[in-house]
Amino acid sequence: MELPADPKEADARPSIDVAVVMRRERLVGPSSRWQPWRWRLDAVIPDQPDFGAEARLLEDDGDRQRWLHPGYQVGLFKDEVEGYQLNAATEAPCWFVFWRMEEMPSLAPEPMPRPLIVTLSYNEAGRWLDAQESVEQVPAQPEVVDWLRAYVQAHYVVEPKRRKRPESFRPLVDRFGNAASVSTEKKRGGGPGGG
Repeated sequence: MELPADPKEADARPSIDVAVVMRRERLVGPSSRWQPWRWRLDAVIPDQPDFGAEARLLEDDGDRQRWLHPGYQVGLFKDEVEGYQLNAATEAPCWFVFWRMEEMPSLAPEPMPRPLIVTLSYNEAGRWLDAQESVEQVPAQPEVVDWLRAYVQAHYVVEPKRRKRPESFRPLVDRFGNAASVSTEKKRGGGPGGG
């Protein structure tokens, strides 16, 4: 995979071109009566000029299909550096692909997945998941991981931890937010057996 120049350059916005491979698998068992197929992310690979610009079928053996979706650019942005750091610090850094099922009548008679965004940011993938979108991951190639880690090393700054004010300094309020007070005086009388 051909990676851009040094990610430490101040004005550089490094990016790489990739293609996404989606896999359709036949399901077996009772659930296959309602859903005979399942789509999964298969791979993220370097994009090549001979891939063209349109999605195309790579393989179909009757039980499995693999579709190539070329033309995705993955850029590294300074405002996502924390998400890159979280990904790069794991044991298995990965690609995250956000995809949706869409009608593509020129390719298939039924809906099929269309990758929308490819990223290396853990935080960006988390935002899509929070929005109930389909996001899957596959391992990133070692040279991509090295490139990502070099970018993180050049741009990630650990934010200093803010000192938390001790609870004893917080104003005392009741459950309605009104000021409350605490008395240390012993209450006398008032109840059965009280003196």
